[in-house]
Amino acid sequence: MAKRQLNRRQNWRIEKIQGERAARAAKRESSAVEALEGGDLGPEQTGLVIAHFGVQVEVEATDGDQAGQVFRCHLRANLPALVTGDTVVWRAGNQGIGVIVAQLPRTTELCRPDSRGQLKPVAANVDMIVIVFAPLPEPHANLIDRYLVAAEHAGIRPLLLLNKFDLIDEQNAPALNALLAVYRTLGYPVLEVSAHHGNGMEQLQQQLDGRISVFVGQSGVGKSSLVNSLLPEVETRVGPLSELSGQGTHTTTTARLFHFPGGGELIDSPGIREFGLGHVSRADVEAGFIEFDDLLGTCRFRDCKHDREPGCALLKALEEGRVQQQRMNSYRSIIASLPENGY
Repeated sequence: MAKRQLNRRQNWRIEKIQGERAARAAKRESSAVEALEGGDLGPEQTGLVIAHFGVQVEVEATDGDQAGQVFRCHLRANLPALVTGDTVVWRAGNQGIGVIVAQLPRTTELCRPDSRGQLKPVAANVDMIVIVFAPLPEPHANLIDRYLVAAEHAGIRPLLLLNKFDLIDEQNAPALNALLAVYRTLGYPVLEVSAHHGNGMEQLQQQLDGRISVFVGQSGVGKSSLVNSLLPEVETRVGPLSELSGQGTHTTTTARLFHFPGGGELIDSPGIREFGLGHVSRADVEAGFIEFDDLLGTCRFRDCKHDREPGCALLKALEEGRVQQQRMNSYRSIIASLPENGY
């Protein structure tokens, strides 16, 4: 059945209702903060945001006698949007409820535009972005390339992770092998694992140890199963693929941070089907395609769009096989999706 499209008035009404609900929630939250601050609050201390729940967050104390304990905290109204991985200054209140009073500077942040085009941070202070995909749902090079552009833009090390490799068969093997070969040739680290059978999980753990990593990818690729395999005591909820669409179902609804016993943290983010790059420039996109590095600036025309122009260095490299058609298709698709085509 085709998905029913909403008209402009219906979209406006939905956004209006959501905005009114958010305003009411913010008002209640402001009253709760005022009530807490009117009473006795503990001294300021540092903490780590390990999960976000609308107008409240879970904070793990990182210093003092309460280090390692988790508290639900309200946010002061003048704070910027906080995300999992943020380090904050907070004060403990009564009944285990605290107040966040400040956000500490981020070393890195992974962002994406929301449905209204507003830039939304996804995770903060991460060292590595683990791009998870699987034989089912079918992986899309364009989504992988979008994550790689975002990683390059944010200065975060990428790792490509093929999960459920036990589902590779005669039908999907050629396409998967061709997909992985492109990234291996470019020098990107690629791992093939099976969270269900345990194959390759030791190598993955070695990559994650000592780093702050975030799992990203489509719904249904097995991110929650990977977390369960790496941290059996966590028991995150796992959902099946939709029988109708073959797409994943959303089981992780908020990004959550987990600690590894040997050091390092992992943020498991909700699955998505699209990853917008409306917050980056054309130059940022080009920098995200690392094979373009030695070619950019060598075209005949300084304003070359790498489309049909004579003397285009990228088109020549494409003809000679130094740039893969798959990657050029992704590049053109991403550029076309940018506001005003990134010009």
